[in-house]
Amino acid sequence: MDTKPQLEIFADDVKCTHGATVGFLDPMALFYLRSRGVPPAVARKILTYAFAGEVVNEVALEPVRVELDRLVLERLGYPV
Repeated sequence: MDTKPQLEIFADDVKCTHGATVGFLDPMALFYLRSRGVPPAVARKILTYAFAGEVVNEVALEPVRVELDRLVLERLGYPV
């Protein structure tokens, strides 16, 4: 997912929009993990965590970043 929030203010007219892109996990990345013996469900979790990690790592405040990372891991079913 790649979101692009946008806020435009022209005099008394306010317009707020956002966009999002979603898609499937890369089949080649899944194949790579599967060819190394990683079960399908675990491979999907690894790739999802890697994707989310790119977003989480952009958070400047360390305490917030650590909590977001914990929440992502919890959501994926990993013990935290």
